[in-house]
Amino acid sequence: MTGGTVRGPRLNGTVLAGGGDWSNTRGTVCELQARYLLRADDGTVIDIVNRGYYHEGADSPDLYDGLVRLAEAGTYFRTAPVFRTDAPQHGWLARTVFVGLAREEDGHIVIRCYTLD
Repeated sequence: MTGGTVRGPRLNGTVLAGGGDWSNTRGTVCELQARYLLRADDGTVIDIVNRGYYHEGADSPDLYDGLVRLAEAGTYFRTAPVFRTDAPQHGWLARTVFVGLAREEDGHIVIRCYTLD
């Protein structure tokens, strides 16, 4: 992992250098796992394990949230990030289920995460 940023209504921060990505391809389906650390703007370090699947040829349209492009037509790229932290101000992350819709943009992977309430 080479870093990156997290921006959202409840969490902002910087992905720390390090971490790792693993994949296992079976046929046309790629199973993904990434593990990395995020330093929140308040200095808290949060551990993230993000698992998912990627495959092309899916029967899916372009997906948008307003004007924000979430997913590319014909591509299934979904993740389920799990956040680990003991920091009280970020405890909601460790007790919430998230789904990520991912896409490639300008040579970077962009994941937009949603909570399941």
